[in-house]
Amino acid sequence: MNEPARDDPLETPVQFVRGVGPRKAELLAKLDILTVSDLLWHLPRDVLDLTDVRPPDELVEKVEQTVRGTIVDVDARQVSGGRTMTAALIDCGGEYVRGVWFNQPWMLKRLQMNQSVLFSGKPKRHQGRWEFPHPRVQWLDDDDSSTAADAAGNVLPRYGLTEGLRMHEMRRMTRNAAEDFAPRIADPLPASFRDTMNLPVLHEAVLRLHVPRSMSEYEAARHRVLFDDLLEFQLALALRRRAWSRQDEAPVLNTTAMIDARIRRRFPFRLTDGQEAAIRDVVADLRSGAAMHRLLQADVGAGKTVIAVYAMLVAVACGYQAVLMAPTELLAVQHAETIGTILEGSRVQPALLTGSLTAAARRETLEAIRRGDTQLVIGTQAVIQKDVEFAKLGVAVIDEQHKFGVAQRAHISAGDANPHVLVMTATPIPRSLCLTQFGDLDLTVMTDLPPGRQKVVTSRITGEGARQKAWDFVKKQLRAGRQAYIVCPLVKGEAASDDGPRGADVIYERVVRALPDFHVGLVHGQMDRAHRSEVMDHFRDGALNVLVSTTVIEVGVDIPNATIMIVLDAERFGLSQLHQLRGRIGRGAFQGYCFLFSESSAPEAAQRLHAMEMTTDGFRIAETDFELRGPGDVLGTRQHGELPLRIANLRRDAKILQEARREAFALVGSGDFDAPEFAPLKGRVLDRFGRLMDLPQSG
Repeated sequence: MNEPARDDPLETPVQFVRGVGPRKAELLAKLDILTVSDLLWHLPRDVLDLTDVRPPDELVEKVEQTVRGTIVDVDARQVSGGRTMTAALIDCGGEYVRGVWFNQPWMLKRLQMNQSVLFSGKPKRHQGRWEFPHPRVQWLDDDDSSTAADAAGNVLPRYGLTEGLRMHEMRRMTRNAAEDFAPRIADPLPASFRDTMNLPVLHEAVLRLHVPRSMSEYEAARHRVLFDDLLEFQLALALRRRAWSRQDEAPVLNTTAMIDARIRRRFPFRLTDGQEAAIRDVVADLRSGAAMHRLLQADVGAGKTVIAVYAMLVAVACGYQAVLMAPTELLAVQHAETIGTILEGSRVQPALLTGSLTAAARRETLEAIRRGDTQLVIGTQAVIQKDVEFAKLGVAVIDEQHKFGVAQRAHISAGDANPHVLVMTATPIPRSLCLTQFGDLDLTVMTDLPPGRQKVVTSRITGEGARQKAWDFVKKQLRAGRQAYIVCPLVKGEAASDDGPRGADVIYERVVRALPDFHVGLVHGQMDRAHRSEVMDHFRDGALNVLVSTTVIEVGVDIPNATIMIVLDAERFGLSQLHQLRGRIGRGAFQGYCFLFSESSAPEAAQRLHAMEMTTDGFRIAETDFELRGPGDVLGTRQHGELPLRIANLRRDAKILQEARREAFALVGSGDFDAPEFAPLKGRVLDRFGRLMDLPQSG
C-alpha cells in the first residue's frame, strides 16, 4: 500500500512507518499513537545504560560502573543504631556481587529471586567481594535480558507498551520513525536562543532520544524536550502576569499610620515576624495601583486569617467593600465567627452569605451588598454567583485556594470591579508546584507559629497492644477534661474484611459503647448542614467529649480544648491531609497528641507515616508527600484536572523547571519574546495555553 499524499508528513498514519503495518498500528492505537508525530513523541520512559557494563573482575573501586546479573539471594535485618539493612546477591556469570541498602526496608519486596537486574554505582571491596552501596537498580524483563546480552556498549530506550507489543518491536518502530521523519520536526526556538542555552536542535534531540549513541547524548536530548515543555508553560504564566500588570488597574488603598493602628488594636496579641512580613507585602500591593495577585502560603496554625482580616479592613477603611470566599460552609461559618469576634464593637458589620440562607434572608443580604451597606462579606462559592453585585469591591480573599478551580479565581476578578486578590492556603505546597499551579501569583510564605503553640506529639500505632495503650491514654485525657477527635476515612459502612476501613457511622456506634462515661458526637459531609453545625457547636461548647468525624474537620475548626486525635486507617490519607487534620489539635494551652492507627504492611505506608512522626514542619511534610505521591494527590487536583504538561515530571525535573521559569520570565519581562524570531514559539504557547489561562492573543 502506498503512503497517501499529505501536507504534513508528521500527520501520516502510523501504519505507513517502516516496520509498523496495519496489525501493529491497531496495537499502537491502544497507546493513542495514531500518526507519525504521535510515535515520535512516544518518548522513552527510561533507558538501559549498557555503555559500561563490566564483569566483576574488571570493576574499579569508587568509579561509577554497572554490572549485570540475576538475583540469587535477598535478606533484611536490623543492624547497629536501630538501622535496617537490606541486601541482594546477584550472580554475574559465576561471580557474585552484593547490593546493600540501609534504612530502605521496602527494597526487600522489590528484589525478587531470579530477577535479572543491572546494578549501577561506585563499588567497593568488602570481605573479599565487590559490594555496591545503595546501587541504582534497573530491572530487566525477558526482552531486555535477551537484547542486553548482545548489546554491550549501547544505550537502549525503554517504552510504555501495551499487550501484544514487545519492547524490541517498539524500539524498531520508533527508530525507523525517528530516522525517517525526525528531520521534518520544526524547531520553535530561535538559533540564537538555542546557542545561548546550549540546546540541541529539536529534531536532533528527538532522534537521539529514540536512537541514543551515548548517555550524555541521551541526557542532552532529554533535557531539550523537557525544557521545551516547561518553558512553554512558564511563558504562558509570564504572559498572564504581564497582562495583569498592564490591564489590571485596581483601587489605590493606602494604609496610613492611623488605619494601621486602628486595625492592630483589633488583635489582642503580638503578631509574629512572619505575619509582619506578610502584612508588608500586602500593604505594598494594595497601594501600588495594580491589582494584587498574591498567594499567602502558611503552615497550619501560622495565623493567616490575621492577614486576611488586615487586608479586608484596609479596604473598608478606604471606603471599599471586601469579600472572603471559603471552600465549605463549615469554614465560612468559622471565619464569620472569628471575624465577628475581632470586629466586636466596630461599626463594620460582616455578613455571611452561604447556600443555606433562606430565600428571604438571601434577598436581604444581596440588597445590602448591592447598596454598599454591607462592607465585609464572608461566604462560600455563593459570593461569586451572578446575582451577587458589589457596590464597590476593593479586596477579595480566597481561602484554601487549591480547593477551587482557576476559573473560579478568575471569576471573582471579572466584571466592572477589579479588586485586589489574596489567595491563601494552610496546606504547605512544594516549591515546584508553587512555580506551576500558582506560578502566575506573587508568593508570601509564613512558617513561624504564634508564641506558646506546642508541637503535637505524633505516634504511629500498630498492633492490638499499642492500640489498647492509646485508648487508655485517651480515656485518661478525657477524664482530665480534654476533648478528642476520632477521624475515619469513610462515611458509612462495615469493612469487607477485618483489616479493611470502617465507616464513621460504624465507628461512632463502637465508640459510644466503648466510652459509656463520655458524650460522643458524629459529623460527616453527608449530614444535613444544620444538624452538622449543631453537633459542632455542642463539641465547641464542651457538651461533647469525643467527636467521630470524617475529613470534614480538616480545615477551619478551632477548638482549643481538643488535644487528642486518633486517625483510623491513617495510610489512606495523604501526608498533607494528615498534617491538616493534626492541626486541629494543640491549639490551646494543653499538649496535643495524635495517634495514627495503621495495620498496613505496605512499605510506602510505613515510610509516609514515619515522616509524620519525625516532623511537624508542614513544608517538609509537603515535599515528602510530593516525592511519594505526586502533585495531583498532594493538592487534591485530580478533580480539577492534571497539570497541563506533556512529558515533564515535576518531581523528577525540578531543576529544569527552575531553569525554564528563569528564562521564560526574563524573555517576557525584557520584551524579547515579542520579537519576530520568537513568533513560532509564541504561537505554540497560545495554542497550548491561550484558552486555559485566558491569555491575550496579541501584545
